[in-house]
Amino acid sequence: MELYREAIDYLNAYGISPVTEEEMVDSDLLQDVFTEETEWVSHSPLQTETCLPSTPTTDSPDDLLQKRMVVLKGILISEEIYLTELETLLTPMKALRAAAGTSQPVLSTEQVQTVFYQIPELRDLHKDFCTSLRTRLQPEKVMDQQSQQDLGREEGPDIQLYQAEHYLSVGDLFLKFVNQLGVYRGFIDNYENAVEIVQKCMQSDQRFRTLAESMMSSKGSDNVKTKYTFEALLYKPLDRVMKTTLVLHDLLKHTPPDHPDSITLQEALRLTSSFLSGVNERSNCKRAVMLSRGERRQLLRDGFVVDVCESGHNLRHLFLYTDMLLCAKLTSAGRQAQYRFCWYLPLVGLKLHWAAENLPSSEYQMKISKTRAKMHQLKQALQQHMSHTIRLFSLYDLNEWKEAIEKQSGNCIETVPPDLLSVTGSCIKLRMTQQPPLNCIRSSKDPSVSFLINFYSINIVLTILSITRMHSEHALSLNFTDVSANICGSLYVMVQSACGLQHPSSAYVCVEVDGFEFYDRRKQTCLSAFSVAPQWDEELVFQVDRAQQLFLVFVSQNESDTKHDIVGRAVLNLDPDNMLKKWKKVMCSLGQVDVNLSIKYVPHLLEPPSSTPLVQEPVFCVPIEQVAMHESVLVPHIVRSCVEEVERRGLNEEGIYRISGASSEIQALKHAFNTNYREAVSKLRSVDVNAVSGTLKLYFRELPLPLIPSEQFKELSDALDIADPYLRADSMLTLLQDLPDVNRNTLLFLLHHLRRVAEKKEENKMSLSNLATVFGPSLLRPPVARVDISQEVEVQVQVIFLYLQCQNLPEALLTKHLDIDELET
Repeated sequence: MELYREAIDYLNAYGISPVTEEEMVDSDLLQDVFTEETEWVSHSPLQTETCLPSTPTTDSPDDLLQKRMVVLKGILISEEIYLTELETLLTPMKALRAAAGTSQPVLSTEQVQTVFYQIPELRDLHKDFCTSLRTRLQPEKVMDQQSQQDLGREEGPDIQLYQAEHYLSVGDLFLKFVNQLGVYRGFIDNYENAVEIVQKCMQSDQRFRTLAESMMSSKGSDNVKTKYTFEALLYKPLDRVMKTTLVLHDLLKHTPPDHPDSITLQEALRLTSSFLSGVNERSNCKRAVMLSRGERRQLLRDGFVVDVCESGHNLRHLFLYTDMLLCAKLTSAGRQAQYRFCWYLPLVGLKLHWAAENLPSSEYQMKISKTRAKMHQLKQALQQHMSHTIRLFSLYDLNEWKEAIEKQSGNCIETVPPDLLSVTGSCIKLRMTQQPPLNCIRSSKDPSVSFLINFYSINIVLTILSITRMHSEHALSLNFTDVSANICGSLYVMVQSACGLQHPSSAYVCVEVDGFEFYDRRKQTCLSAFSVAPQWDEELVFQVDRAQQLFLVFVSQNESDTKHDIVGRAVLNLDPDNMLKKWKKVMCSLGQVDVNLSIKYVPHLLEPPSSTPLVQEPVFCVPIEQVAMHESVLVPHIVRSCVEEVERRGLNEEGIYRISGASSEIQALKHAFNTNYREAVSKLRSVDVNAVSGTLKLYFRELPLPLIPSEQFKELSDALDIADPYLRADSMLTLLQDLPDVNRNTLLFLLHHLRRVAEKKEENKMSLSNLATVFGPSLLRPPVARVDISQEVEVQVQVIFLYLQCQNLPEALLTKHLDIDELET
């Protein structure tokens, strides 16, 4: 309760009052975006809230009974954890009592009795309750033999299970437990004295301080040891008794009205509420607990999050304190925003697991896209409604107004919003006392000048957009930028490479921008090959509106599993002047890793966002230049990924590119590359390496147009007939340079890879001639079918074989050349 009160005090400091039971209403702030039929905003049956219903929910009886069993199992697990904490707290009691009779006691006998007062009784109380509850929840103990016979032998197992859950009674256990809550009153009254003794002994006795700062307890089903302080464990019973009412409310909410436990639980709830109301909540024992030496609870961070539970997604406000997480729900009660307590978790023993999010369903993607389009429309409408056109008789007057406004806006600081009615009523008085110069404001049906004043931001930043002279051959147009450094248009981020990894891993960089969220704010590079120096050379394009910062997160993935680890993160301030229409190279430090980036900004008017979600374009059976253009590269990612994986674990594989992989695995990889590239790269690491090489061969084989255009088939065939080997090589290299950029660089990338494969021919049995035989028919095709197929195949193989033998074969470019200006790191 004290934790919750501290959060409420923080909210009150910002003008947000907590919700009372009488004022509680569900928030309707998002009804215009998420309609009633959507599942985005829902209520978890397991949430614990301060506004507790007096009647069960409107769920069906079957659903209520299932959720009731979940709640009971959760209560049992919580009781078991609490018992381990009490046992840990009592562990040093016997040793301290024994030492009290020696010449060097740690605590006196009276101090030991005060510190551990009523704790053994609390342990026995909860132990009896936990044992009884565990016995009731065992399936074979749910119903006795007579009850099973009465339910009928002809009924199915589902009906018997329903009736077993329906007749499972635990209300008497809770009623018996609540009737013994008086044990807690003694502990509460003694708590302040116990804490005082603990704190004094920690300062005066090194032996006790060592003991009190490192008490270990197993928490959870995995029995992982958790480290506590003595004072934190001493606070556990105080915190536990405050939860009793919440637990009973949660159980009663999921108990059908006709259940045998309904009346008993209501009586138990009445008794525990009466007990807690008698506890003086303003007593000194409710003060903030000392977390460690001299450290008190503080609010470290807060923000809005989406709480994902079994029944949907809920918008929540999360508060991080020094020792706990507090979750609250923002509601609307009349005109005042208020908060409703949802749940809290102590940080002691808390485990955090992070993994990359899955792609949302098509239905959710459609909702997100429609919401973004609607937000953009509302912003445009808001700007129109907050625009004012003022017509002046004279251009001279207009210029004076403009200069006066600009001068004052430059010196003005943000203040508390004024009482507009009072200011308006004082205009005449101010005009008479201060006597500013009177400008000509004669009305005219044919005004000569107009100017538009727009209010863009929340703090009402004044921006003059244009000044035009009407009914004249000349027009004066002035454009002014906002005072804040932000950008509006297209932001290009080229993520090139990284260095500094301690161990080889696959990695990607997540890039995010701020500003309005009408467009996609977050994009990620592809998953790199398994190495210590990942390279992407991938261009990410953002449509941004009022962006000021760029956020970078480096994520690595180990070879053994699919766990994602955040290695480092950084923030870059966007300066439009330094990256305007020209690439700027930046090296950014993300923890232990340095990432090389290039950034470019092109300002332009933004089109409304599309109301349809972005779907990944397929790569198979699509012209290679179209795939490369969509990925903003010169060598498609599928070619690079397969080549890098083969070089990582297939160079020593006998028959690589000759022995075919499993057809099912190849088709699965093809489907993954067409639908989810990140999933495809993850699969590459787990399938047989021959399936990876087979996927690469399949990609080139299914290109609608061959990598080497058919128009060059005859020219290449003629070049093969040149007798002089030097002239033949020069002629073929000239033909290679004539290929389109994407085709040329992809072919060069593949040729250099095949040469590296051939270097291991003693192990993999793949010479240059073997590789040319495998890839020749896929990379080069004749323009029309001929009668002599053997001659065509010979040309296809010989062309690739001669390219592989070429000594001065150019290196491939992965991306287009960037016009880069160097920036300081």
